[in-house]
Amino acid sequence: MFEFKSKQQTFNIGGVKVGGLPGQNPTVLIGTIFYHGHKAILDKKTGEFDRKLVEEEINLQEEFSDKTGNPGIFDVVGATPELMRKYVEFTASVTDAPIMIDGTTAEAKIAGLEYAKEVGLIDRLIYNSLIPEYKQEEIDKIKEVGLKSALLLAYNPKEFTTAGRVKAIKQLLEVAKEAGIEKPLLDTCVLDIPGLGMASRAAFELKNEFGLPVGNGAHNAVSLWKGLKSKMGVQAVKPAVAAACVVAVATGADFVLYGPVKDAQYVFPVIAMTNAAYGYLLFEKKISLDRSHPLYRIA
Repeated sequence: MFEFKSKQQTFNIGGVKVGGLPGQNPTVLIGTIFYHGHKAILDKKTGEFDRKLVEEEINLQEEFSDKTGNPGIFDVVGATPELMRKYVEFTASVTDAPIMIDGTTAEAKIAGLEYAKEVGLIDRLIYNSLIPEYKQEEIDKIKEVGLKSALLLAYNPKEFTTAGRVKAIKQLLEVAKEAGIEKPLLDTCVLDIPGLGMASRAAFELKNEFGLPVGNGAHNAVSLWKGLKSKMGVQAVKPAVAAACVVAVATGADFVLYGPVKDAQYVFPVIAMTNAAYGYLLFEKKISLDRSHPLYRIA
């Protein structure tokens, strides 16, 4: 179904494979914890949180990862350097999965990098994210700690089109090279429903040109859908999130940020189904699949 002019690359990040031909490797699914509004956060200033609840949510993603064969990554949000250290420390103590550093400021993310380097977690880390308006201190710190993987976000408000997204990523690839990033993940930036279509088209174009892993935060299309609950009802939200993620995967995404990790139970099954359908197509090209692939797990 997909034909690319460039050889498709697969990266191993903290034991998780991401990239390759659509359907070949299971889509990597990334759930977010400690986000704004997360019920587990008891005190925003001190960072006190319900450890039992967060651990249960982490275990939920890992449970569905085991059931489907889709690898999981945890996107850790921290508003301050202190909170970032605290949240990364806890997450790393509960799971062996890769961790995304998703601070709301460059200072918070840099603190996460420093902590990870101190305790030997740097090989499990992904920087989320580098944008065209990056700060030089981010590049310097990434290089200093020896981080090898980062999300490159195609946020281009001056040209928020398919072409604008591609242009932003091309710029960021040069920046990532300067920083020593060897395993870039290309996020084609979804902010709303129209953006999901353009992000999907940009993902294909970038995958075709560079052969690098692509994806996006497809759930954002639903988060900003103002009329969803009022016109369709609250019950439509979870199916819409799952459907948005399927759109991304059906158009070639190697990874998807699906939103709050508690939604793993809705997203993993439908992505596993999509992977199984696309994976079977590869048999027609004489391409074999690993026995851990969703095709063999979900029956």
